Amino acid sequence: MKNLLSDIPRELRDELVTTLLEAESIRIERIVSYGQASPDGFWYDQSQHEWVAVLRGSARLRFEDDDASIPMEQGDFINIPAGRRHRVEWTTPDEPTVWLAIHYA
Repeated sequence: MKNLLSDIPRELRDELVTTLLEAESIRIERIVSYGQASPDGFWYDQSQHEWVAVLRGSARLRFEDDDASIPMEQGDFINIPAGRRHRVEWTTPDEPTVWLAIHYA
Protein backbone atom coordinates (compact mmCIF):
# COMPACT_ATOMS: atom_id res chain seq x y z
CA MET A 1 0.00 0.00 0.00
CA LYS A 2 1.40 3.36 -0.96
CA ASN A 3 -1.58 5.64 -0.31
CA LEU A 4 -3.57 5.59 2.93
CA LEU A 5 -6.81 6.31 1.08
CA SER A 6 -6.44 3.72 -1.69
CA ASP A 7 -7.58 0.09 -1.78
CA ILE A 8 -10.51 0.74 0.55
CA PRO A 9 -13.18 -1.97 0.28
CA ARG A 10 -16.73 -0.80 -0.50
CA GLU A 11 -18.14 -2.63 2.51
CA LEU A 12 -16.80 -4.63 5.45
CA ARG A 13 -18.32 -7.00 7.97
CA ASP A 14 -15.50 -6.29 10.44
CA GLU A 15 -12.99 -3.47 10.73
CA LEU A 16 -9.96 -3.84 8.49
CA VAL A 17 -6.68 -3.28 10.33
CA THR A 18 -3.50 -3.08 8.24
CA THR A 19 -0.13 -2.77 9.98
CA LEU A 20 1.97 -0.34 7.96
CA LEU A 21 5.08 -0.38 10.14
CA GLU A 22 6.14 -2.25 13.24
CA ALA A 23 9.38 -1.78 15.15
CA GLU A 24 10.60 -2.21 18.72
CA SER A 25 8.59 0.62 20.30
CA ILE A 26 6.12 1.68 17.59
CA ARG A 27 3.31 0.24 15.47
CA ILE A 28 1.51 2.23 12.77
CA GLU A 29 -1.84 0.99 11.51
CA ARG A 30 -4.46 1.98 8.99
CA ILE A 31 -7.93 1.06 10.22
CA VAL A 32 -11.02 1.12 8.02
CA SER A 33 -14.48 1.09 9.65
CA TYR A 34 -17.95 0.99 8.08
CA GLY A 35 -20.28 1.56 11.01
CA GLN A 36 -18.32 -0.69 13.35
CA ALA A 37 -18.11 0.25 17.03
CA SER A 38 -16.77 -1.39 20.17
CA PRO A 39 -19.08 -4.10 21.55
CA ASP A 40 -21.28 -3.11 24.50
CA GLY A 41 -19.25 -3.15 27.71
CA PHE A 42 -15.90 -3.45 25.89
CA TRP A 43 -13.09 -0.99 26.68
CA TYR A 44 -9.65 -0.85 25.08
CA ASP A 45 -7.01 -0.87 27.83
CA GLN A 46 -3.67 -0.70 26.08
CA SER A 47 -0.15 -0.91 27.44
CA GLN A 48 1.14 1.57 24.82
CA HIS A 49 0.11 5.15 24.10
CA GLU A 50 -1.99 5.63 20.97
CA TRP A 51 -2.12 8.67 18.72
CA VAL A 52 -5.06 8.34 16.36
CA ALA A 53 -6.35 10.53 13.51
CA VAL A 54 -9.44 10.34 11.31
CA LEU A 55 -8.31 10.72 7.70
CA ARG A 56 -11.76 10.23 6.19
CA GLY A 57 -15.27 9.81 7.58
CA SER A 58 -16.45 10.44 11.15
CA ALA A 59 -16.43 8.70 14.50
CA ARG A 60 -17.15 9.15 18.20
CA LEU A 61 -14.83 8.02 20.98
CA ARG A 62 -15.61 7.71 24.68
CA PHE A 63 -13.32 7.39 27.67
CA GLU A 64 -14.41 5.33 30.64
CA ASP A 65 -13.71 8.22 33.01
CA ASP A 66 -15.82 10.71 31.00
CA ASP A 67 -19.54 10.56 30.27
CA ALA A 68 -19.30 12.72 27.14
CA SER A 69 -18.34 11.22 23.80
CA ILE A 70 -15.75 12.93 21.61
CA PRO A 71 -16.79 13.55 18.00
CA MET A 72 -14.03 13.10 15.46
CA GLU A 73 -14.23 14.41 11.92
CA GLN A 74 -11.79 14.27 9.01
CA GLY A 75 -8.46 15.74 10.14
CA ASP A 76 -9.13 15.41 13.89
CA PHE A 77 -6.61 13.60 16.08
CA ILE A 78 -6.20 12.67 19.71
CA ASN A 79 -3.49 11.17 21.90
CA ILE A 80 -4.65 8.40 24.22
CA PRO A 81 -2.29 7.68 27.13
CA ALA A 82 -1.46 4.05 27.91
CA GLY A 83 -3.95 2.58 30.36
CA ARG A 84 -6.73 5.12 29.69
CA ARG A 85 -9.71 2.95 28.93
CA HIS A 86 -11.61 3.97 25.81
CA ARG A 87 -13.99 2.69 23.18
CA VAL A 88 -15.30 3.54 19.73
CA GLU A 89 -18.94 4.56 20.19
CA TRP A 90 -19.82 5.05 16.49
CA THR A 91 -18.41 5.30 12.97
CA THR A 92 -20.19 6.42 9.81
CA PRO A 93 -22.19 3.48 8.41
CA ASP A 94 -22.59 4.69 4.82
CA GLU A 95 -18.99 5.58 4.03
CA PRO A 96 -15.62 4.38 5.26
CA THR A 97 -14.00 5.91 8.30
CA VAL A 98 -10.25 5.68 7.74
CA TRP A 99 -8.06 5.99 10.82
CA LEU A 100 -4.30 6.32 11.20
CA ALA A 101 -3.24 4.85 14.54
CA ILE A 102 0.25 5.11 15.98
CA HIS A 103 0.94 2.94 19.05
CA TYR A 104 4.14 3.90 20.85
CA ALA A 105 6.03 3.34 24.10
